[in-house]
Amino acid sequence: MSDEVVATESPVEEVVGKAKGGAARAAKLTAKVRREIASKAAKARWGDDDAPVAVCGSPDKPLVIGEVELPCYVLEDGRRVLHQRGMVDAIGMSRGSSGGTGGDRLAKFVAGDRLKEFVPDTLRSVTENPIRFRTPAGALAYGYEATVLADICEAVLSARQSGLLQKQQEHIAKQCEILMRGFARVGIIALVDEATGYQEFRERDALSRILEAFVAKEIQPYIQTFDPLFYRELFRLRGLEFPRDSVRRPQYFGVLTNDIVYKRLAPGVLDELRKITPRNESGRRKHKYFQRLTTNLGYPKLKEHLGAVVAIMQLSQTWDDFMHNLDRLRPRYDKPLMLPFPEYDQESDDGKGI
Repeated sequence: MSDEVVATESPVEEVVGKAKGGAARAAKLTAKVRREIASKAAKARWGDDDAPVAVCGSPDKPLVIGEVELPCYVLEDGRRVLHQRGMVDAIGMSRGSSGGTGGDRLAKFVAGDRLKEFVPDTLRSVTENPIRFRTPAGALAYGYEATVLADICEAVLSARQSGLLQKQQEHIAKQCEILMRGFARVGIIALVDEATGYQEFRERDALSRILEAFVAKEIQPYIQTFDPLFYRELFRLRGLEFPRDSVRRPQYFGVLTNDIVYKRLAPGVLDELRKITPRNESGRRKHKYFQRLTTNLGYPKLKEHLGAVVAIMQLSQTWDDFMHNLDRLRPRYDKPLMLPFPEYDQESDDGKGI
């Protein structure tokens, strides 16, 4: 029997000969048998290491939740595992300045006084003892069972409801709330698909795309757009001490931000933002200006501009030096280069306030 293949229009190469028989046999194997085969192959490759092996998953195909990419794996024993760093990012926690994975930080957060009455001993134990495993590529990794993310979110939301969270932890609670709502939405879709049999027909990444779209829309108002480094440099250039225990800033920082950011994005942007952003009864804007920018053009342009502004700040020694460099590299659209902006008298500004 000839192994010759007739050319077709399909872009997928046809399997022929003995390989064709092997592919047919593999297609008949159950998922459990395929996992066992993958596990044995991995153990043969990596020796007697007692770390369980992930039979599915790849850093190149993470679970995407808003702006967070969360690597996920399925271990040989069937456990669904989320990568440790991804877990820390998913709930909006910083990893700290030590460059570590954030695992210790997560464990301390879960075991802290603010959450302790809402965290069962089992949850505290699993966060203190992450799962050590090998990825399909053989790299050692640490993670937690996927359900732990939901458990942590529930504890955080319970603590917030009881008024126990600190103000600087509020963004974590907002993130957890959005995640839980996203999980619930995707969960009911998955249950309907399973009951109807539609799961056999849907695209492989359909559920993750539904979650991504939902969370991205919900989380936009809470995304940390202005990096803390922006304000740290702004305090330094204005000759002020940066407050480490408060997020309050001088009121005139809003005037400065309008000048060095919004008036330099595009012609008329600030005027339009002022028109479409209403004020509340106390006279404060109901939304941040960046929340009103378009997601496909305005917001990406803002992030790019902020990156350049921070870089110019870091290279400048004084406020005058910064403004000179900024006007040269990122000029305003409403005035000629190097002229003082009209919101305040730049010549009489001593750098301490307006």
